[in-house]
Amino acid sequence: MIDFLRTILVDFWSVLAEMSPYLLFGFLVAGLLSVCINASLIQRHLGGGGFWSVFKASLLGVPLPLCSCGVIPVSMSLHKHGASKGATISFLLSTPQTGVDSILVTYSLMGPIFAIFRPLAAFVTGLLGGTVVNLVENHQPAPKEEKQAECSDECCANTHKQNWFVRAMKHGFFTLPSDIGKSMIIGLVVAALISAAVPENYFAERLSGTGSNLLSMLVMMVLGIPVYVCATASVPIAVGLISIGLSPGAAFVFLMTGPATNAATLATLATHVGKRTAIIFLATVVISALAGGLLLDAIFAGDISSMHHCHEMLPVWFKNLSAVVLLAVLTFGIFRKMQKAEPRIDTDEH
Repeated sequence: MIDFLRTILVDFWSVLAEMSPYLLFGFLVAGLLSVCINASLIQRHLGGGGFWSVFKASLLGVPLPLCSCGVIPVSMSLHKHGASKGATISFLLSTPQTGVDSILVTYSLMGPIFAIFRPLAAFVTGLLGGTVVNLVENHQPAPKEEKQAECSDECCANTHKQNWFVRAMKHGFFTLPSDIGKSMIIGLVVAALISAAVPENYFAERLSGTGSNLLSMLVMMVLGIPVYVCATASVPIAVGLISIGLSPGAAFVFLMTGPATNAATLATLATHVGKRTAIIFLATVVISALAGGLLLDAIFAGDISSMHHCHEMLPVWFKNLSAVVLLAVLTFGIFRKMQKAEPRIDTDEH
């Protein structure tokens, strides 16, 4: 039992150390993006219908570090401000699958092929889903009364009185870790448990023969669609799945469906945008995930050695130091979020 716990701890720290420098840098870039790309800029470029609004929505969504839960209010706000259903769905598809932080973590743990393939797949998925929705909905923008309604949301409030650098750092190293900290720690623990508890090549030995990769992709899809897994936290889990014998394509299916969909997203879409649009959204994710998984398996063709080429680029002491810093940032983020979630108790006596 002690050896098992030691193995979990070693695997946990090993993955944390590999991803820490890249994730910390991703937090920095994400904070700067939050200042440079504000709500008014997004709404100005995504308003109305047409292909270009879908194209820009999908392209803009790729670097933004929003998870599948965090992107829901943003996308609904875009629709309320006049973005077409197609642009809204395009943004909702491409944004949660990846982000500047998850791209860097993907590179650190899974290599350059995955790091390039993920954002490209997110962009294509958003483009496909948004285009289909526009065709089905005849490029209809948001209703005129919604488009002209005065917004009282935080996005339109003049709250940016702080220095831009301070705002960027607060978003990158306080707000973002608060959002993903808990799921990040859970993802690392799950990855360590998989590595310690399941023998290497476990699935490779049991899922052999024609169609085995497709079967494992379908299993990953069933697991990934209904649950919430953020794009960054899903990476160590995917690495753990590959280490026990799942193909890169099956891991990619989990990387796409876990962040892109969950029950809350589908329910919100069905209520505010329409059931038909929600069905198109889900079908786009399913088709794109399977197509991307099959293509990625063809690219790797059984050789996953390129996934780990970048692990020796940074010195060990720097990775360990970064791991300590990241763990402190995530822990503080989790504690900060818990404090905000605690109900206020009125102690005044009447």
